[in-house]
Amino acid sequence: MLFVPFSRSTLEALLPLSFKSTRKVIATQRLISTILSRQFCEIQRSRVEGLLAAFPKLTSAGKQHTIIETENVRYVYQPLEELFMVLVTNRQSNILQDIESLHLFARVVTDLCRNCTEYDIAKRAFEILCAFDEIITEGYKENVRLAQVKSNIIMESHEERNQEIIAKNKEREAKEELKRRAKQFEMQRKEATKRGQGFMQGNFNSGSGQNTSQSFVADRYSPSIDTNKPAHSYDRPSSYNRSSTPPVSLAKGMKLGRKAKAADLFEALKTDVVDQAQLPARSSSAPAAHNTDHKPIHLNIEERVSMTANRDGDLDQLDVRGVLTLHIADPSSAQICFKIRAKDDSAIQFKTHPNVDKSSFKQEHSIQMRDLRRPFPVNQNLEVVRWKFTSQDDTDVPITVNCWPSPAGDGTCDVNIEYELEADLEMHDVVITLPLPAGPKVNVSQVDGSYFVDAQRNVLEWTIPVINNDNRAGVLECSVAGDNADGFFPVSVSFTSDKLICGVDVEDIHNLEAQLPAEFSKDILLMTEEYMIG
Repeated sequence: MLFVPFSRSTLEALLPLSFKSTRKVIATQRLISTILSRQFCEIQRSRVEGLLAAFPKLTSAGKQHTIIETENVRYVYQPLEELFMVLVTNRQSNILQDIESLHLFARVVTDLCRNCTEYDIAKRAFEILCAFDEIITEGYKENVRLAQVKSNIIMESHEERNQEIIAKNKEREAKEELKRRAKQFEMQRKEATKRGQGFMQGNFNSGSGQNTSQSFVADRYSPSIDTNKPAHSYDRPSSYNRSSTPPVSLAKGMKLGRKAKAADLFEALKTDVVDQAQLPARSSSAPAAHNTDHKPIHLNIEERVSMTANRDGDLDQLDVRGVLTLHIADPSSAQICFKIRAKDDSAIQFKTHPNVDKSSFKQEHSIQMRDLRRPFPVNQNLEVVRWKFTSQDDTDVPITVNCWPSPAGDGTCDVNIEYELEADLEMHDVVITLPLPAGPKVNVSQVDGSYFVDAQRNVLEWTIPVINNDNRAGVLECSVAGDNADGFFPVSVSFTSDKLICGVDVEDIHNLEAQLPAEFSKDILLMTEEYMIG
């Protein structure tokens, strides 16, 4: 049995004929060319071309026959819009089965193609051929339906879906684990820095790290920082003199052929450890002054800002989330009412605690219990108000950072980083972190502030103690090993401020029971959660 369901231009470009007609054929266009053909038994090309050439001559205009028989073969055809679907078999085949097969072929084509045009059929030729092979096997029709054909083409496997889901879950868990470990490492690093260990690691790095740590000491405490400002955690105590003569035991330990004893090594490190241990006590004095004694009513107003921008500095997303936490230590001060103020911006969305009077908050931004006779909880940190602010406007960015790596052609990159304060804020403890893809080999030529090369993390940390209206911009210029400009991204920024982006604040609190103003204390803090450029 010979089946030749025609449908698409070229499996093999069959011979065009000189006919012209108003109809085309999935098997033959009557200009005439084959859009698609499929043979299910061995047949010579010349034989196929002869059969195709004969078909237009056998059709008669105005007649509705769908079967044409010749001396050797039978044509069973069906119109598809401007095309013909033609099935060619021998005369001994079952004509009912041929018609059923042709109808199934036509349903497959119309199902796979949105429009039965030459372009759509040519575009989906591979899927159509695969569907034809599911219907006919070695010249014999399979007992299949259209739904089975579609399922076989898709080759959808339940086990494969499960494996894909398992693989995606493993990938997501791995990413979460990496983030968790990165946060854990960052916390450990900060704790070590507070205890004075981070500076020790910078002094005793091996190889090139030793040179970078020396440049860090020279530049980190450079006189470019305003000496009139109070001592900051980034300033080196005057008792620490790097240029002082090293201990005798350390000098002896450097002699060839001599092995350093544990006692000698301890004595060598003792001076640095003792001096470095004084750093936390000095650096912690500044925050200690900020933490005043809490009143019976204490407010903690906090905002966390997340920002992502591309390498050109264009903002992708700015996300600010804030919370106002109320802590009452005295039961006599539990029945209170206070108003909050914020920037007049409709983009700031507030959400209050379920027990807070929502109508009063919407009308006057007043925080009070729904039942005024009911006091606020005592000795609990109660989040009474939350808010969020999202923006894609570049003017809302608090600080912009631009990184310009330029390959020098000798295996290094000249990197220029600049920052500019955009908001009316005073930022403290600003750290701009630059990845070092080729290792901790850095030569800093200019820096506003100080810097530190972390050889373990392969990053350069540019530190600016304070950024405000008097110090709105700064530059760091350096030469870094590696000529891949993409490796210096993303650049991350961290900072804190005692002024919020959304301007949320509380000015006074009223004691409803005593009908008097109530004393209160408050802490305001703005910090970064994820501030990435690139």
